[in-house]
Amino acid sequence: MNSSKAASASTESATTGQRKKRRYLSAEKKFQIYLETQRPDQPVGEILRREGLFSTDLARIRQQVREGALQRLGAKPGRKVELVSTESYDQLKAELQEKERALADQAVELAILRKKTTGGSWDR
Repeated sequence: MNSSKAASASTESATTGQRKKRRYLSAEKKFQIYLETQRPDQPVGEILRREGLFSTDLARIRQQVREGALQRLGAKPGRKVELVSTESYDQLKAELQEKERALADQAVELAILRKKTTGGSWDR
């Protein structure tokens, strides 16, 4: 009789649409789980049960660790690449174009002044 009560309780939660709340694991926790599952003295299934995870969750964590390691190890030494927003990029690009136009105007003015002072010769 108890087993029928348990079965009805489990179907009741399934029919009411109540889901388990999704857990979000921090990067540190994911890495801790990854390291624990790499140890040969502890069964992976036991760790997954303790953490309430599935084997697909572990596969995803392993893939994330691999991608992170490859990204970090592939980084070249020296100055880090700084990412800028699209708005900042567009603003800087417009500013650069404006300054290039001003520089071109100054070059034309300089050429005109040189012609006036040297009688048209470019040599000094």
